[in-house]
Amino acid sequence: MNILQIIPGSGGSFYCGNCLRDDKFHLAMKKQGHEVTKIPMYLPLFSDEHDLNDIPVFYGAISIYLKQLYPVFRHAPAWLDRLLNSGPMLKLAASMAGSTNAKGLEEMTVSMLMGEEGKQKEELNRMVSWMAEYLTPDVIHLSNALLLGLAPKLKKEFPNAILVCSLQDEDVWVDAMKDSFRDKIWALMSTKAEYLDAFIAVSDFYAEVSLEKMNIPKEKVFINHLGVDPDEYKFAKPESKARNIGYISRMCEGNGFDIIVDAFIELKKDTACQDVKLIVTGGSTGDDKPLLKQVRQKLKEERLLEQVEFHEDFNGEGRHKFFKKVKLISVPVRNGEAFGLYLLESMASGVPVVQPNLGAFAEIVNKSKGGIIYENNTAEELAVTFKKLLNNENKIQELSVTGRKAVEKEFNIYTKTDHLIHIYKQLMEKN
Repeated sequence: MNILQIIPGSGGSFYCGNCLRDDKFHLAMKKQGHEVTKIPMYLPLFSDEHDLNDIPVFYGAISIYLKQLYPVFRHAPAWLDRLLNSGPMLKLAASMAGSTNAKGLEEMTVSMLMGEEGKQKEELNRMVSWMAEYLTPDVIHLSNALLLGLAPKLKKEFPNAILVCSLQDEDVWVDAMKDSFRDKIWALMSTKAEYLDAFIAVSDFYAEVSLEKMNIPKEKVFINHLGVDPDEYKFAKPESKARNIGYISRMCEGNGFDIIVDAFIELKKDTACQDVKLIVTGGSTGDDKPLLKQVRQKLKEERLLEQVEFHEDFNGEGRHKFFKKVKLISVPVRNGEAFGLYLLESMASGVPVVQPNLGAFAEIVNKSKGGIIYENNTAEELAVTFKKLLNNENKIQELSVTGRKAVEKEFNIYTKTDHLIHIYKQLMEKN
């Protein structure tokens, strides 16, 4: 089967769960003998991915931003576009504010969803022309519904290909925008959804969210949980580790980075927890600098800065070294998530997870039996939950073992890839 994935890159400046999701399916499908090609949009792909250097980045973040704001750039010479879309320039954009922040990008999001009627139509034509020259896909898989503006053109140019779209956390982007744009963007996505053969939601929870937010026929929505390759992760017995708490995600307010820091400060008030350290990883963007500065200052005032380790390397082996250091992890995302791939990465490494009862967290934890769910997403309740678990070594060992087994059986990337290929084949038979 010839499969094309169209993926918005993160530039590698922070832990991007969606990027890792696409990469893990990409590698698993290739190992199963399928022809799989990734086309990056906006920014270079997550640096832990195994990219093909001869595939250009389409819709370069700097170029399309300038063309959206200043019409003169829509007629810029080709050499200027190449400069703006060069690797170093896009890496710089990824590390700065704006490219990963929904606020201020409302008009561009609308324009992108308008596709051929939008201000980026020339880039759409360039991308599709490149695809037509080099690829003959059986399946075109869009990484998320914010890319649905591509669908009409893709369906027209590749009528024999199945067009599929993943559904994961679009609401986080859209609902952060100005009120006047939200309904318009959801309506645009609903309109473009007509061109899709199917949608793949990453959890039962997010399938329901998507059906509520978008006008998608229920029969078009399939559910396929995420997976990881358990052989890529080394299981470390919890009794061999110090009592360290971990955080792995982009260090931002939305992901509750300040919540876990406050929970750590609260926990350290207990004299029985003086040995506990907090180890954080996942990177950040320019938008997150004020929060990071504020957090460091608070830790300094509490005389706890030396007991917090900022583990810089969250790619590849660096991520595995992080899991070796921690006994528990928590990413207390303020509004929950559609899944959270870090849950599986942690459990595969033998690290239990501690998550709020939001989004799909309870669905994943209940299915895996690899962690604890707490009710109110406050620093105080998280600290209490940490304390109870840290004082129950038998429970930690139990969660560690059951979580690892769940990844091997229920959340194995090869099982999930088999299911995804089965969905593709079903759709191809109908086409």
